Amino acid sequence: MERVRDVSELPKAHLHLHFTGSMRPGTVLELADKYGVRLPEALSDALISGEPPQLRATDERGWFRFQRLYDAARSCLRQPEDIQRLVREAAEEDLKDGSGWLEIQVDPTSYAPRLGGLIPALEIILDAVETTSRDTGLGMRVLVAANRMKHPLDARTLARLAVRYADRGVIGFGLSNDERRGMARDFDRAFAIARDGGLLSAPHGGELTGPASVRDCLDDLEANRIGHGVRAAEDPRLLKRLADRGVTCEVCPASNVALGVYEKPQDVPLRTLFEAGVPLALGADDPLLFGSRLAAQYDIARRHHSFTDAELAELARQSVRGSAAPEDVKDRLLAGIDRWLTGPADGSGRTADTA
Repeated sequence: MERVRDVSELPKAHLHLHFTGSMRPGTVLELADKYGVRLPEALSDALISGEPPQLRATDERGWFRFQRLYDAARSCLRQPEDIQRLVREAAEEDLKDGSGWLEIQVDPTSYAPRLGGLIPALEIILDAVETTSRDTGLGMRVLVAANRMKHPLDARTLARLAVRYADRGVIGFGLSNDERRGMARDFDRAFAIARDGGLLSAPHGGELTGPASVRDCLDDLEANRIGHGVRAAEDPRLLKRLADRGVTCEVCPASNVALGVYEKPQDVPLRTLFEAGVPLALGADDPLLFGSRLAAQYDIARRHHSFTDAELAELARQSVRGSAAPEDVKDRLLAGIDRWLTGPADGSGRTADTA
């Protein structure tokens, strides 16, 4: 039997992690108790049992149920120290999974009412990221995301704010929530503001709707990366376009199955995307609700799609190359990936320590 290396020791970048969705279950329960928040029974039961809630967002009712649980968890974040705790714990979890670079995605308008307004909310988040990065050694930056359920004018305001804080750790601008609502072109001006300010364009697309939503992200928002993008596998010409342009798809296998985009892990078209030459960055999306973090996504690629260690190493390289990390950080992570791959694996499947 071939000895395989521990994917949690494989250096990698994490490019698709939502803010509230990054929380530890125990943290949500503690904060809910602290503030007297009554969590939906489906959420509290899942957090206590350790079993993710039953979710299926392939129709609007299912998405509403998912969003309700997410909003309930977010309502437990009420003070700057809660934000600091979330960011620190997210970093700790990523480090355990081999991440050397994390771009955490957040819509600060969702936290503004309890944190003193939009600007204070973003500053609290950025301060927490800066402090955590310094204390843990994990490279961290922020991708500010607009909500496609809200008016495009709100997105423009958010884009201007994101550009204003580009020197404080904001590296990109995204567009999240149900992609069946709000056409990409409605947000083209917001993304133009972000791009003109030097931010990368990373909207969601190709998850709940098909290849057309990926094309819209490319045509209307000039996407550098696509959040999810898996449905592009249904259109060979679109795959070639993504590959030729080097647009990274932030693929979240566990999330795709949990939300009903695909029935089983083996149905997620990782192989199709990978073999078409589309750059991929595996992500955990919302581990609070989906039950698995970053390393588990690489394990899915190995167990359900027969990715070899060499192919897993290439996935990790693609995540690093698709990131906004400084070149010296990229070089360090890429060198670490090479060491992971070339070093011997011991009988337990863990990479032998050659330091």
